[in-house]
Amino acid sequence: MLCTIYKSPKKAQTYLFINKRDDFSAVPEALMKTFGTPILVTIINLTSKEKLGMADIVKVRESLTEQGFYLQLPPPQEDLLKEFQAEMAAKKAQGEI
Repeated sequence: MLCTIYKSPKKAQTYLFINKRDDFSAVPEALMKTFGTPILVTIINLTSKEKLGMADIVKVRESLTEQGFYLQLPPPQEDLLKEFQAEMAAKKAQGEI
């Protein structure tokens, strides 16, 4: 299963996987507008891969088969302030502060 991967010029760490190079017919128009003009990254054979860097290869294969595309979004940013506040609240509840 060949797959073509494009990156978004508008959204950092956002990638679009499609079945055939330059064939965006399966991708919704609204998504293409948000994504921007796709920039070719690579063409890979998913059959010979066991895993991908940031995407779940099983989900990628399923999405390509069912929808004709897969959108990889960047991982959510850590909210360090929220984590710190939760940690402080837990320590306060335990009487450590």
